[in-house]
Amino acid sequence: MIYGKALGFTLNNPLNMERGKDKWQGMSKEQTHPRFIKFDDIYSGIRAGFKNLLTYRNRGLNTISKIITTWAPPKDNNPTAAYIANVSSRTGIAPNTVLALSDYPRVIHAMIIQEQGSAVPMEVINEAIKNV
Repeated sequence: MIYGKALGFTLNNPLNMERGKDKWQGMSKEQTHPRFIKFDDIYSGIRAGFKNLLTYRNRGLNTISKIITTWAPPKDNNPTAAYIANVSSRTGIAPNTVLALSDYPRVIHAMIIQEQGSAVPMEVINEAIKNV
């Protein structure tokens, strides 16, 4: 299902994860974009993004500010501060508050809105990450 016309939705990659060495579960065999990963379905794209955020968490990147500064650095996103403020506002979580694991679905939801300009239902996010 496509939730909008933004590139991340057409690639089933609503968090705009970039291609690299990792072979993610649900990653499409044919990669059609030179920069961003294409996934077989939206669940796989969200799941991969969540797993990436868990890796961040294990490295101590456990606040909205730390996550977004790494996910969308100033060299790629100007201004990164606006991205942080938007995610913080949408989640109701202060930028420097250490996130509980239960906060991550809301953070993902807010990041998808920031990245794509529209949302994915929370039910889809919860389903995508439930067995991670």
